[in-house]
Amino acid sequence: MSEESSGALGSRAWQAVQLARHPKRPHSLDYIQKIFTEFEEVHGDRAFGDDAAIVCGFAFLDGKPVMVVAEQKGRDTKQKLFRNFGMPKPEGYRKAIRVMQMAAKFKRPVITLLDTPGAYPGIDAEERGQAEAIARNLREMARLPVPVICVCIGEGGSGGALALGVGNHVFMMENAVYSVISPESCAAIIWRDSAKAELAASALRLTAGDLVGLGIVDGVISEPPEGAHTDPEAAARSLKDRLRQSLSELAAMTDDELVQHRYEKFRRMGTFVK
Repeated sequence: MSEESSGALGSRAWQAVQLARHPKRPHSLDYIQKIFTEFEEVHGDRAFGDDAAIVCGFAFLDGKPVMVVAEQKGRDTKQKLFRNFGMPKPEGYRKAIRVMQMAAKFKRPVITLLDTPGAYPGIDAEERGQAEAIARNLREMARLPVPVICVCIGEGGSGGALALGVGNHVFMMENAVYSVISPESCAAIIWRDSAKAELAASALRLTAGDLVGLGIVDGVISEPPEGAHTDPEAAARSLKDRLRQSLSELAAMTDDELVQHRYEKFRRMGTFVK
């Protein structure tokens, strides 16, 4: 690949990163308000506390009951601090899986919205078992006997997003990004220079188009031409239409078929040679 081509790819990937982080981009609660009705939030993990970085609750989509689990960033400084900049702690993931298990009990499909730079890396989170909480979510989501639909609406950062990302269908908004590490952190590790984040963004293959091509996600949800922040209503309509379609497809599967479908989907990832 020529240096010019590499630069163009880097620019496109970096542009997606910037759009995914745009301060006016719709967040999870914006989509919940526009897509669902009768949303009733559930709080707490029944062990330590309530993590405001993850919002969970009962809701209806076109009159059909669903369970929504979403990562929420703040808009202004006060909200960002309250939501911990969208970085969940262990109690957030434990709340999420508690709610998903409730969904399984009451036979409600689970819809998760991913939007986090990553799980909170603080000492208090590590002391309360951050890695164990994420690992447990991965295991429990894999065997939920209900449809699970995951949508990356902004930033999908590492295990912080993947902990809510084990679904039968996994989608990305057109300008969302989903990666094992942020471009800045990747550049700091590989080149010892975080200023090379744009180059790292290209190397990470983190755009929606990249990840569809790699078989990591199942589809891209279109946004307005200049990004979701320019017309949140249109972005919400696109997301709602895809959720309707996905729920309709998964409704035909039995409980066992849903679990097997999820298992086979994730086992195929990373296999490029038959």
